[in-house]
Amino acid sequence: MTPTRRLNAGLVPTLGLFTTMMLVIGGVIGSGIFRKPGVMAAQVGSPELLLGVWILAGVLTLFGALTNAEIASLIPETGGQYVYFERMYGPFFAFLYGWATFAVMQCGSIAAITYVFAEYATHFVTLPEFQAGLGAWSFHVPLVGDVTPLKEIGTKGVAAILIVLLTAINYVGVRFGGLVQNIFTVAKVTAMLLLVLGAFCLPTGGAVANLTTPSAHIHLSGLALVAGMAAALQGAFWAYDGWNKLTYIAGEVKQPQRNIPLGLLWGMLIVTGIYIVMNVAYAYVLPIDQMAQSKLVAADVAERCFTGGGRWIAAAVMVSTFGTANATILATARVYFSMARMGHFPRRLGSVHPRFHTPATSLVVQGIWSILLLLSGTFDTLTDTLIFVSWAFYAVGAYGVFVLRRKLPDAPRPYKVPGYPLVPWTFIVFAVLYLVFTVYNDIIGYQASVTAGKPAMINSAFGAVLTLIGAPIYLFYRTRPPRPAQSGDAPVS
Repeated sequence: MTPTRRLNAGLVPTLGLFTTMMLVIGGVIGSGIFRKPGVMAAQVGSPELLLGVWILAGVLTLFGALTNAEIASLIPETGGQYVYFERMYGPFFAFLYGWATFAVMQCGSIAAITYVFAEYATHFVTLPEFQAGLGAWSFHVPLVGDVTPLKEIGTKGVAAILIVLLTAINYVGVRFGGLVQNIFTVAKVTAMLLLVLGAFCLPTGGAVANLTTPSAHIHLSGLALVAGMAAALQGAFWAYDGWNKLTYIAGEVKQPQRNIPLGLLWGMLIVTGIYIVMNVAYAYVLPIDQMAQSKLVAADVAERCFTGGGRWIAAAVMVSTFGTANATILATARVYFSMARMGHFPRRLGSVHPRFHTPATSLVVQGIWSILLLLSGTFDTLTDTLIFVSWAFYAVGAYGVFVLRRKLPDAPRPYKVPGYPLVPWTFIVFAVLYLVFTVYNDIIGYQASVTAGKPAMINSAFGAVLTLIGAPIYLFYRTRPPRPAQSGDAPVS
């Protein structure tokens, strides 16, 4: 049996091109486009520069997606980047990626996304909370900080219920999970386009002059301007993140050599187009200084355009984060499934449900760990520390296209990255620069905290340490006997 058949065995390819596009769009568009533009406006002080940052981030992210698309067409297997790393750099490096994905990057993202959903639910319902004394109870975890499991228990409870619901939806079938994804992605895109129409068409809209009028208070030049744009790029990259989730479910995509590259290409083009149009609408309605002072730009724009716009945007954010959480839960469980199939994680996680043909155990374990991170209240800290690690893996993954062209020069490639080698090298260089800037910012922030007598931590270093904790776990599974063949390994039609 070939490795491809073993990893994909028992999973049924049911997802077409439309659903793969919806997974890309739904997995990328979360709450970032509703929240980040205000912070970014304060960092650059110019509507033209703000729009330029979103375009640059979109182009660079597209370059990364196009580069990964060649690898995905060459290795159309469930597990995505975990499997790619195993083929490119060996099982140890692949395990570190899979471990970081499970321990924090994706489970922490599930916790954070569902928490945002629950936060916006408070615009419509009042959630119960414990009394101040009980809610403030905490205990200290070294290197992480104080853990407050009972704080904001109502919000955390709603988020936990959402994790359980979406896990159950994807437990009973990838087709059902894909249908939910399609519905909520279409709904969120429709809501965003309605906001754009309201900004440009309603009489209470804005002014064309806002698109070219710089800030009256923020004047940057030289290194300060470069630093401001780099900081704004961090926000934009966060909003564009999540495009690689599609590769995790390659074994359940029809004609993966064709549909995964096309899904990545068209999905990211649509996301970039939506983000640009949204930011033009924001800048058209709000002068740059007003945008810089806004915590939730979309809500302020909606309130300017029509009465009750803030609640309408709250509903739109809930729809958006619902779809993003579903995409993350659906796709990411396939990574742990593949790790178990390769013998690098508990074997039970590599089982396929005999009726639903889904990685059921991986979904359940992922849901439990996500809820624990949610209750800990430390998921924001943990995900912040692994931004550095995420981009390190992005850079190394993009370099893998050169590795595979050397290792497998004659292998059939249904899709090749256009503009090779310029496109992948451009993405790699910018990713490395982003990493360097992240480390620099972490050190500056650490020094400032120490000077002020506050608790301090270098996030990038902590993220690297958390990832390397996976090394002894890998050695433990390395010493175990190979996983025996199971009846579920036979392909299911």
